[in-house]
Amino acid sequence: MKQKSGPRKPAAEQVLKDIRRQTRRHYSAEEKIRIVLEGRKRLAGTLIGAGLTICGIATA
Repeated sequence: MKQKSGPRKPAAEQVLKDIRRQTRRHYSAEEKIRIVLEGRKRLAGTLIGAGLTICGIATA
């Protein structure tokens, strides 16, 4: 009897991946936009706090 070649994941790992994939959160378009805008605000605040320039305008 031949053995199957190549790497094979244990069944438990595959089951966990399937569960995570099925229970992953699905964001609406509005929620995705809100998340991106919130991240940009945080990034801009970090840059301003560091005294860096944004678009050629000195922030400090």
